[in-house]
Amino acid sequence: MFQFTKRISFIFFVLSLVTAFFINFNVSPTWVESQLQYQTYDNEIGQLVYRASGQESVIEDLVPYSESPLRQSMLNIQQSKPSLLQQWVYKNTTEDVVLLKADFHFGIWSLLPALVAVALCLMTREPLVALFGGIVIGAVMLGRFDITHEVFIPNIGTSSAASILILYLWLLGGLMGMWAKTGAAKAFADHMSQHYVKGPRSAKVVTWFLGLVFFQGGTMSTVLVGTTVKPIADKAGVSHEELSYVVDSTASPIASIIAFNAWPAYIQAFLFIPGVAFLATENDRIAFFFASIPFSFYAIFAVLGTLLLSLNITTFSGSPLKKAMKRVTETGELDAPDASPISAKELHQSQVPEGYTAHRLEFILPLVSLIIIAVGSYFVTGSPQIHWAFSGALFLSIFMALAKGMALKQVLDGFGNGLKGVVVASVILMFALTIGVLSKQLGGGIYLVESLGEHIPYWCLPIILQLMTMVIAFSTGTSWGTYAIAFPLGLPLAWTIAQSQGLGNPELFMMVCFATILNGSVYGDQCSPISDTTILSSMTTGCDLMDHVKSQIVPATFAALLAAVLWTSTVLFFA
Repeated sequence: MFQFTKRISFIFFVLSLVTAFFINFNVSPTWVESQLQYQTYDNEIGQLVYRASGQESVIEDLVPYSESPLRQSMLNIQQSKPSLLQQWVYKNTTEDVVLLKADFHFGIWSLLPALVAVALCLMTREPLVALFGGIVIGAVMLGRFDITHEVFIPNIGTSSAASILILYLWLLGGLMGMWAKTGAAKAFADHMSQHYVKGPRSAKVVTWFLGLVFFQGGTMSTVLVGTTVKPIADKAGVSHEELSYVVDSTASPIASIIAFNAWPAYIQAFLFIPGVAFLATENDRIAFFFASIPFSFYAIFAVLGTLLLSLNITTFSGSPLKKAMKRVTETGELDAPDASPISAKELHQSQVPEGYTAHRLEFILPLVSLIIIAVGSYFVTGSPQIHWAFSGALFLSIFMALAKGMALKQVLDGFGNGLKGVVVASVILMFALTIGVLSKQLGGGIYLVESLGEHIPYWCLPIILQLMTMVIAFSTGTSWGTYAIAFPLGLPLAWTIAQSQGLGNPELFMMVCFATILNGSVYGDQCSPISDTTILSSMTTGCDLMDHVKSQIVPATFAALLAAVLWTSTVLFFA
């Protein structure tokens, strides 16, 4: 069976590669006008400026929209790449300013790299091979045949990629290695088991509660919760599929409900629509974000779903999670027989030197310092400084080990074992980011949004936006990247429909559409095997990546379906 699957996956990849070459040489890209709305204003010396990512920039060379070569009527007759790819224009007055961009897509073929990566993941259960295959397909479609210099180096050589490598390879790996070397994780698990955790259910409830406490969301939440509860849950006999599901499905969903984090500040920049009073200023848009939280039905149901599973109520959990629970009960095996966890087993085994006595405070104090630095830096700087937090925790862990008499050579050995344990997961993470960039460059999200029209019945729009963002986020592995695509296109469309179809409560309709984009993106990100949070949830809990994907997608889909019903009902009866 394995050899047959291997042969089928190879044939599938070869056919996809041939298709990619055909697209590159024979399919002309479709150029599309994109408009990005920013809050513009005059600064103290009278210059027209805009603010993005906290930085104020001057707008120069402003031209009328009717004279721009990037308007759609001109792009439709464009035979080659435009001479410029973005330009500031004004429409009716100089106060109605937008950034005009020329994007392109290859139609439905733009989704091919992500499709190949996901399909190969499912067929081979080898995420490294699958992601590399998707990267090759995307690179060929874009004509970047020197993949090393034209794809990997530009993407891996960025500050964001370096940041990820430092955080997840050096800091997280080093911290996990130190906890294994000192026996701190086991000591903490033993203490929790003696006093608080009495079995699988209480271990999962603790995991769920910590998911709510670490409401910063995304990678930070999955890493913090996963590394904290792993030793407790293993000792209590919680399957890795259950643990990774609870960790992942209380990360981004809770961050969109308890939104005292970086999400509102990031997302509000994409919400400006000229002439819409309740989205006029940054404060208005942030207030709109918080007012829309009660309509985040998917996030609410996702968090409730993890609570139900934690209480061993499996009505909506799906057969993969039920089978995992049954396996642990009958055999005690935390992983499926054919599982291949993407973090090394050495990180989850004690490596304590002879004569060294482990203590739970060696786990608790670095973890507390991590939380204090992360949360404190958020209130001071407006964004949680995750690198500071993990650096502080790692150095405190090393200092405590040295102070208790552990030799420097043994400390370095523990640190090195930690790095070795997360090398594969870090490479997978880098590949996932690379294929996400390629998918965005190929215009998959632009194509999906362009397929919509303004004549959609208003009650259909929320579910269409939900499905669209689910596909984009699943294909690219990022919710925040999906927001940058979907909000500037989806919300103006929603406002146009609300006005043209005479809705009595357009603001409520906009809130529902906002929530569908927000939540649909979270669903796609959660369920995608090429998402950083999916990979990190698997890595920190010791779960096989595809086992996590297949077990999580069932309850997540139940939550998405129920949310879709409520969104449609809300706009039908109240908009």
